[in-house]
Amino acid sequence: MNAADAGGDSPPPGRRWRTGPLWLALQLVLSGSLLLLFVVPILALFASAPFHDLVSASRSADVRAALWLTFYSSGVAVLASVVFGIPMGYLLARRTFPGRSIVESLVALPVVVPHLLVGLGLFFLVIPGTPLYRFTQSIGFPVYDTIWGVVLVMVFVSAPYTVLASELSFRAVDNRVLEAARSLGAGSATVFLTVTFPLAMRGVVAGLLLSWARAVSEIGGLLVLAYAVYPGGPYNGPVSSTISVYIYNVFQNGNLGDAAAVSSLFLLIAFALFLLVRLGERSGWVPWRRGELTP
Repeated sequence: MNAADAGGDSPPPGRRWRTGPLWLALQLVLSGSLLLLFVVPILALFASAPFHDLVSASRSADVRAALWLTFYSSGVAVLASVVFGIPMGYLLARRTFPGRSIVESLVALPVVVPHLLVGLGLFFLVIPGTPLYRFTQSIGFPVYDTIWGVVLVMVFVSAPYTVLASELSFRAVDNRVLEAARSLGAGSATVFLTVTFPLAMRGVVAGLLLSWARAVSEIGGLLVLAYAVYPGGPYNGPVSSTISVYIYNVFQNGNLGDAAAVSSLFLLIAFALFLLVRLGERSGWVPWRRGELTP
C-alpha cells in the first residue's frame, strides 16, 4: 500500500486549512469586524436621536428644503454623468489615441484629491470679476452660491466613478461578439446600442449608483463654492444648503441632538433607496439579476 492509498482522498493538512472550517472562521471574523465598524457608529447615531426628534426633523421646513436641494442636485449630477461620463468611458475603453494615459489620470484625479481643493479651484474660476463669472451670469446660470454651483461640484467629484466603471465594463465586452454584430452589417452606433451597452449596463449602473452616493455625500467643495444656496433657477425655496452642509452647520452650532436626528433621517432615506434597488433585483424589474450589480 502506498502513501496515496493510505491517505485515501483526504487533502493534505495545508489544503484542509485553506478550505475547511478554519478558513471559513477567518473570513467570518474579518468580515464581521468590518461590518461592526459600519454598524456600530450608525447605532450610536440612532441612539442619540429619539424617535420624536426624528419626527420633528422630518417636519422641519429647513430640513425638507435641504433634502430637496440635495436630491435634486444629485439627480442632475447623475444625469450629467450619463450624458458625459458614459461616452468618455467608452472612448477610453475602445479607442487608442495619444495622451490617453494622461486623460485617464486626469479623470481619476478628483477621486483622490481633497475636495476642499476642488471647491477652491472652482471658486477662483467663477468668482465675481472673472470671464467665466460674467459668461454664466449673461446666460442665466450663475454658479457661486446657487444650485448650479452645487451641481457643478457634485459633477466634478462624482462623474469619475461613472467614467471609470463604464471604461472597465466596456473593456470587458468580448470583441468577438462585437465583430459578429459588425459582420451582420450593423454600424458602429447600432453595435453600441444593441450589443455593447446592454452587455456593459450592469457595470455602468453600478458606476452611476456610486456617482449618486458620492454626490449626496459631498461637503468639502460645497463649503467653498455653495455654502448657502439662494433662490434661482429650478430652486425657488428659502436660502438653504445641501443636507451635508446643513448637518455640519447644526453640529457646529452645538445642537448635537438635532445633528443626530437629521443625520439619522438621511440615513434612513438612503438605506430605503438602496433596499429598493435590492428588492428590484429580487422581483426582476431592474435590468440585472440579483448579485450581478458589480463594476
